[in-house]
Amino acid sequence: MLGLKLPTDPRWVNIVEKNIKEILIDHAYCEQKATSTAISLIVSFPEYTELVQEMTALVKEEISHFKMVHDKIIERGWTLGRDRKDHYVIQLLSFFPKGGSRTTQLVHRLLYAALIEARSCERFRLLSNELEDKELAEFYKNLMVSEANHYTMFLNFARQYGNRIEVDQKWQELLTFEAQIMKELSKSESIHG
Repeated sequence: MLGLKLPTDPRWVNIVEKNIKEILIDHAYCEQKATSTAISLIVSFPEYTELVQEMTALVKEEISHFKMVHDKIIERGWTLGRDRKDHYVIQLLSFFPKGGSRTTQLVHRLLYAALIEARSCERFRLLSNELEDKELAEFYKNLMVSEANHYTMFLNFARQYGNRIEVDQKWQELLTFEAQIMKELSKSESIHG
């Protein structure tokens, strides 16, 4: 369903199991960045009314996810800690060239967002199936559904606002590029890394 060309190595869960605090902190920041992305799309593209409406709802949902993850951190006696660089996203953002028309910029941003959500969904599924901590496994199972909905929403908006054939071609190229990135990752205690 997600179309990812390289699934996460299941051994990544072993890294997570040994670093629950780090994965939760990284996850909290991912939710915060997802909120910021939705706000940025509203600010950058206010003329797309349907997009603005959906992003407004997404801001509420993502910030509630941030609070849920932050609550898990607090429940375990930890603090949020400092944000870290997301090497996955940094590498992903190098795929499309800068510039282009406003529509092109919008489509590219929507495709990035769709892919990040798809990878998050895939990772959450893995965590929900493999984590020994059953409370966290259930937590990630519930979040997985939201991420799948976000992925399809972003991809559908990209197809709606761009040329469908071009968008689908770019999407496939982005998926191939992302698979190359993932060959180097899955070795750290981060949601995407």
